[in-house]
Amino acid sequence: MEIHLNRVDYIQVGVTSQKTMRLLPALGKKATQKVAIGDHDGILTCFGMKKGEAVPVFKTLPGPKITRMDLGGPVGTPQEKIFVCSGSQVRGFTKKGKQFLTFDANLTETINAMHVSVSDLFLCASYIYNHYCDCKDQDYYLSGDKINDITCASSENLTRLVPVLACQDRVLRVLQGSELAYDIEVPGPPSVLELYNKDGGEEILFGTTDGKIGLVHIGEHSAVSKWEIDNDKKKGGILCIDSYDIIGDGVNDILVGRDDGTVEVYGFDSNSEPTLHFEHVLSESVTSIQGGCVGKESYDEVLTATYTGWVTGLTTESQKTEVGPGDEVKLSKETQSKVEALRAELEQLQMKVLQGREQYHQISQSSTAVSAVPVFSINDKFTLCQDDASYSLTLEVLTAIDNLLLQSDVPIDLLDVDKNSAVVSFSECDSEPNGNFLLATYRCQANTTRLELKVRSIEGQYGTLQAYVTPRLQPKTCQVRQYQIKPLSLHQRTHSIDQDRPMNKLSLVGQFSFAEIHSWVVFCLPEVPEKTPAGESITFYFQNTFLGTQLEANYCKGEGHFRSDNISTISILSDVFSKEATKKKINLNISYDINDDSVSHTLKMIHPKLEYQLLLARKVQLIDALKELQVHEGNADFLIPEYRKILDESANLLEEYKKQPAHLERLYGMITDLFIDKFKFKGQNVKTKVSTLLEILDNYDLNSLLDFFNDA
Repeated sequence: MEIHLNRVDYIQVGVTSQKTMRLLPALGKKATQKVAIGDHDGILTCFGMKKGEAVPVFKTLPGPKITRMDLGGPVGTPQEKIFVCSGSQVRGFTKKGKQFLTFDANLTETINAMHVSVSDLFLCASYIYNHYCDCKDQDYYLSGDKINDITCASSENLTRLVPVLACQDRVLRVLQGSELAYDIEVPGPPSVLELYNKDGGEEILFGTTDGKIGLVHIGEHSAVSKWEIDNDKKKGGILCIDSYDIIGDGVNDILVGRDDGTVEVYGFDSNSEPTLHFEHVLSESVTSIQGGCVGKESYDEVLTATYTGWVTGLTTESQKTEVGPGDEVKLSKETQSKVEALRAELEQLQMKVLQGREQYHQISQSSTAVSAVPVFSINDKFTLCQDDASYSLTLEVLTAIDNLLLQSDVPIDLLDVDKNSAVVSFSECDSEPNGNFLLATYRCQANTTRLELKVRSIEGQYGTLQAYVTPRLQPKTCQVRQYQIKPLSLHQRTHSIDQDRPMNKLSLVGQFSFAEIHSWVVFCLPEVPEKTPAGESITFYFQNTFLGTQLEANYCKGEGHFRSDNISTISILSDVFSKEATKKKINLNISYDINDDSVSHTLKMIHPKLEYQLLLARKVQLIDALKELQVHEGNADFLIPEYRKILDESANLLEEYKKQPAHLERLYGMITDLFIDKFKFKGQNVKTKVSTLLEILDNYDLNSLLDFFNDA
């Protein structure tokens, strides 16, 4: 059953963080609800709707930025007390705006996740979890990776509140007191948690940074995964989730807000499987989402808050217009008065802008005048996409972006993004003296506030990608953001590896501390926590998103062991570790255990990708010639079925080829590196034989390639 929702914009506050907007409980059945929202100016705003207008209930004074919000209250009463986090402080407000609580958690880091349950307060900073009861310390836990969110399961079946942490290493950690009870593996780094039933329960919804959604049933000693929704359409990451019966079938639906502005409503079919019933795309990331009744009594809606502070409703109320004779659309009196009020406000703003410009122009003529650089915030994200082994760079600015300059001191490919409407132009750059491998400028359309780019790096080549963001502000100003391209940039964390594969081993022994070797691993690999892990040793598992090869890293003070089924991975680690140890004047004893079978194993993993790309390249080369033949003969009936199929699929083939620039060269490069690395560990230099290897690749046959590797 499809549903139809209509968009209504209510108010705009300052820039907002994730989960900083909540609906206060309704006073009666189907009555309108008040909305509380906190922003980066530190202002907590509460408003309600009267006669179609947003009317403030209260507004606090500016202060430190609000990073999280939750509702609470005594047992058996409406949960209408508002709790907000700013820095390491939690403040509590009544529904009328009176402050009744100021609690300093004495944390060295900013609180980034909070859950309130009666007199229990659960707070999380980057790696630290704290539980307070009546503002007194109860439990403490140090997580193995960054904590993104927290919620608590509670029901008659559970003897206690069960805190659940969403951690960056693709794990939900379930706690008992100050100890880890157990953990649950999830299909991506979880970014948000929400109880499926707001009044409590054992079912918890999670959303991941790579756009997947799932439901887990939490018990005291174990958990069961109920269902998961994949992100097949490559939509944005999940920032917020809520459950509310918007369809009206008596079953809570799932409301989802993504970082690419997509708002989704999932209902449940007869088999209790979630299915998409509604989708709407806003122009910026959705930081909070709630289901309720705001605009008009008895009309349910999905309320959203966006990054720039817009509070927008998607309501079941139809936005009716009366159609008169001659098909002229007549607006209702209420709508007409709204339009007139907006026009008057627009005229006032235009006058203010003109006055401000004149004032600025007069002051700027003065010899003593100094231009103040306008401050603007950037919401940016640089994440590895598992599906196509590329990095997604998302930049979101409070105001419209004028242009973006990308500069890289390491070779990277820019990939096409369908959602991106900016015009890109490349500048020639000389890599030798300046270390510039990429200079690209994106010129944005008038109202672009969000830009999404995709880049693909080459493992073994590491450096920095810089983005210079210039918004449409006067005077002109620019902010620079830097992103590290790591030596093994295409690897991602995983929970386990296949131990039966032929593995190569790199062992390090030396006078280095646990913190030092951990810093080298952080430098080499993505998705490794910056903080040195607790304990005396640690084991991490990784998978290469491009090839599917594996890496196991096990290290402690003075010793490190790294195993991979790809010799090139071992070679890159060896080179970087040697360089880092030399910088710190640490003497390293490096030993290798090379398994020759791993080379043919890696070549067989590359084989299907290489074969596919060669076939794609050949098909693309044939398209122009086949089209000429078709024009000359008047039709394509005389062609064999294989060629007719190429003509029929020509648009898709060209699009796919365009989306994967230098894909074939990338695979050639990997095979060449594998060839050089195999013999490097045997003390032989085979660079003179690379030209012969390239000839074999041009007339590719897997058996010939394997023979060449063995005979060389």
